[in-house]
Amino acid sequence: MRAHELTVEGAYAFAAGSFPDDRGVFLSPYQEAAFTEAVGHALFPVAQCSYSRSRRGVVRGVHFTATPPGMAKYAFCSRGRALDVVVDTRTGSPTFGRWDAVTLGQDGFTSVYLPVGVGHLFVSLEDDTTMAYLLSTAYVAEYEHALNPLDPELRLPIPEGMEPILSPRDREGLTLAQARERHLLPDYATCREADAAWGAVAHRRPAAR
Repeated sequence: MRAHELTVEGAYAFAAGSFPDDRGVFLSPYQEAAFTEAVGHALFPVAQCSYSRSRRGVVRGVHFTATPPGMAKYAFCSRGRALDVVVDTRTGSPTFGRWDAVTLGQDGFTSVYLPVGVGHLFVSLEDDTTMAYLLSTAYVAEYEHALNPLDPELRLPIPEGMEPILSPRDREGLTLAQARERHLLPDYATCREADAAWGAVAHRRPAAR
């Protein structure tokens, strides 16, 4: 597995090797040793696993979680193809307001890690695109916020020639500036403290036998 640090501080992409044969293909989208070497700690204890299936043109996000409680994510595309975008919504972060994009799918078998406080969006590039997520905390609607993915300040890479299909919540989402004015954005220092806690949890895990 190859790790690549993204523009957004603390976010990473991981490309897994695959093993195809006449039956299909086998791969491991998460590998703790490679993840720990890159990030500095093992993946968070998984509180929830979720997945979504989308038709071409669907845009989901930009979503982020109030901190506390905060949420870290590990996402990959198990079917189809998606443009995955991470957005730094943490006030005080050295990369606040910046984003990076990674194409996920069956070409490179890439996964994305989003630390606490980082916003997430993806664009479905094919019908029946299936995204899977490992989450550090359970989804609680009252803690979840949405930014408008068409916010001109963010200039997110929505593919040209594709009419984005948005939920009412995302279409009516706040701009980054509005969310900051209303004090909805996570604080960078608080998010980093939450990320550091995963390292302490990892050290308490029993050794593999």
